[in-house]
Amino acid sequence: MKNNDWKDRSGMVYSTNPDFNYNTGEEEEEETLPKEKQSFRISLDKKNRGGKTATLVIGFRGKSEDLTTLGKYLKVKCGAGGSAKDGEIMIQGDVRRKVADILTNDGYGKIKII
Repeated sequence: MKNNDWKDRSGMVYSTNPDFNYNTGEEEEEETLPKEKQSFRISLDKKNRGGKTATLVIGFRGKSEDLTTLGKYLKVKCGAGGSAKDGEIMIQGDVRRKVADILTNDGYGKIKII
């Protein structure tokens, strides 16, 4: 635990039990699957974007750091902005085919364009 974790436990009642272990509610992330075992669905989305299109890459299995790295790589290769969070990568514009080609050339497994 970090040194100032008491801030995260502000609503906890004090315990005298020496075996007590406070649960912060954080879940451990699963290990990132190898490229060959990843399965992606690539789709076009216009919802809640003011009519602008965005390409969604859904289905990444692994740690959030690896998701962020892959998202940044795809954004640079496509020359577009976007974000990577909650297991999905959003890239601005309709770049479905380009993203699929990039992932295929990099050795990623199953890729399906919706």
